[in-house]
Amino acid sequence: MTTLVTGAFGCIGAWVCKRLPEAGEQPVAFDVGDDPWRLRMILGPERLRDVVMVKGDIADRAGVTRVVGEHKITRLIHLAAWQVPLCRQGPSRGALINVVGTANVLEGCRHHGVQHLVYASTSSVYGANTKMPFSVHQNVDHPLSFYAATKKANELMAHTYAHLYALPVTGLRFFTVYGPWGRPDMALFLFTRNILAGKPIDVFNHGHHRRDFTFVDDIAEGVVRACDRVPAGNPAWDGDAPDPASSRAPYRLYNSGNNRPVELLHYIGALEQRLGRKAEMNLLPLQAGDVPDTCADIEDLTRDVGYTPATPIEEGIGAFVDWYLEFYKDGGPADPKVVNLG
Repeated sequence: MTTLVTGAFGCIGAWVCKRLPEAGEQPVAFDVGDDPWRLRMILGPERLRDVVMVKGDIADRAGVTRVVGEHKITRLIHLAAWQVPLCRQGPSRGALINVVGTANVLEGCRHHGVQHLVYASTSSVYGANTKMPFSVHQNVDHPLSFYAATKKANELMAHTYAHLYALPVTGLRFFTVYGPWGRPDMALFLFTRNILAGKPIDVFNHGHHRRDFTFVDDIAEGVVRACDRVPAGNPAWDGDAPDPASSRAPYRLYNSGNNRPVELLHYIGALEQRLGRKAEMNLLPLQAGDVPDTCADIEDLTRDVGYTPATPIEEGIGAFVDWYLEFYKDGGPADPKVVNLG
């Protein structure tokens, strides 16, 4: 199998590219960036040779289609996206990358006979839902952020392509991914940096919301396993009582989370213990567009791909802190070529 990974220079993409050769697959890393430093760091120079690098932008329809055809892609993992803060600041650009970009990926798959498209969705699509745990069989028509709305749009477009063109598609709703090599705007980064600097940390909802924190390598394993589970149509699907997670078309949705939500104050406590320092907390109300709690029902993912994320929060935070202290030793990145973690 030759598998194209969009957004391959990002944190999840790099961990997925690490796992693909282990599963006997040839990864083609597709990214708009110039320097695959995450891949280089995570894979090492020897294993990096297993990865074909292609620079490109998912907003370029012709470019995406050309790459899929030239590299004879059999499976495609679509991870490239603008995240919550960027979509909040620039929703028009967010729509171009997340919605039009995904349409371009779908077109590339359609025109070149890709056997399976696995794409990243998000727990944010649950929005105003309050019934816990969140289930892919629930309706999700009330997103609370523009980012979530773009991901809901991705799910709808993917279903349409499955229905019209028999393209097998699987969507994975990721729940609060964390770990080494992540984005610096994520809470764990901000908390660690400020605690070490003796500065206060902003703790929203007074620290009382709960999150289904999921370690990045667990997420990557789930992605690769899902690739092997090509969806077929559900013959029991009933239009009078439609199941949002499946269809008569080859379409499937799964939650990819830890199924063990942790209160934010406990998360911070585990970080304090690992760092050996106490945090000064600036307690604030819940942010606009955020939700108080998340918890993933992962029964379908476990049943269908034989996998359950298993990294305890203390172990995952420990791995992050060990990496952070090494990466930022002496006050700067261990690799002088790395300017930032964006």
